[in-house]
Amino acid sequence: MTYAVIVEEHRGGRIENIHQGIICVVNDKKEVIYEKGNIGSHVYYRSAMKPIQAIPIFQTTIIEKYKLSLEEAALFTASQRGEKYHQEALVKLIGKLGLSEEMLICGASYPLNDKPKEQYIWDHKPKRKLLHNCAGKHLGFLAYAKEKGYELSSYADPEHPLQKEILMQLVNLSETPIDNINSGVDGCGVPVYGVPLKNMAISYLKFVAPELIADKHLAQVVTQIGEVMNAHPEIVASHNFICTVLLEDKNIIAKGGAQGVYCLALKKERISIAIKVLSGSELVWPVLVAELLEKLNYSNKETIFRLLAIRPKAIINDNGKPIGETRATL
Repeated sequence: MTYAVIVEEHRGGRIENIHQGIICVVNDKKEVIYEKGNIGSHVYYRSAMKPIQAIPIFQTTIIEKYKLSLEEAALFTASQRGEKYHQEALVKLIGKLGLSEEMLICGASYPLNDKPKEQYIWDHKPKRKLLHNCAGKHLGFLAYAKEKGYELSSYADPEHPLQKEILMQLVNLSETPIDNINSGVDGCGVPVYGVPLKNMAISYLKFVAPELIADKHLAQVVTQIGEVMNAHPEIVASHNFICTVLLEDKNIIAKGGAQGVYCLALKKERISIAIKVLSGSELVWPVLVAELLEKLNYSNKETIFRLLAIRPKAIINDNGKPIGETRATL
């Protein structure tokens, strides 16, 4: 089977790398307005599913009950990277929720970003579960299970009421029949699901067009999740990351996942975009998303400029000299 090439990397006037992939853009009528590759292919959300996985906890009164700040609530949707502000927010969150670190099933980790990781190791601090990239999501899962009186130790089991609720939310938002959803295990140990890429785009469309959701309370919850993500973009990822740049634009809801999955939706334009880079590369995201926004005549050129500041189209060597180019082939 052949796949569409969506990004090329050139060096010395020749192609050095190609990245195959799938892209789907839908409007608020759920019509496909741009596609490349087979948009019926199933793709695992990975961490792009976190806004959907956060729905159950946002449907409760936990945020109000424990007096969580928006910064702390944003951790429920986050792929945090261990910066000092992440560490401080996580410590506050676990303390307010009355949970212990040992309850988390995710593996112990050092901070992901280089500087906090180097400092952590320099200070001879051990890895911590609380520093796992998905720790905020797991704390949300535990808080929900605790609030509902469910078993805490099995919160990651696909048969746990929490995970069944998340799956039902995915069926609803993505408009994918349950027997057409692939299931697997994510890196952090909880269930993760795959749907056709078009349906993935539809699920993110609901975050910018919540009136498409029949359940009015769910529509309010989805809106609230987007507002929390926009309020603290640096918590959802970290500074100098694509999610942060996009979420700082209040017109955009966005979240990436491992292995090249990226989803974003535009409020004013009422369109949604789902991307799968089949090489699994995340490095090409900024150039690819910037080119897509250009193709869609996105009005906020500052957002496009800031995406390309993260990773320019020019490939720069270790001496700071341009020696090639990354090209999106849309």
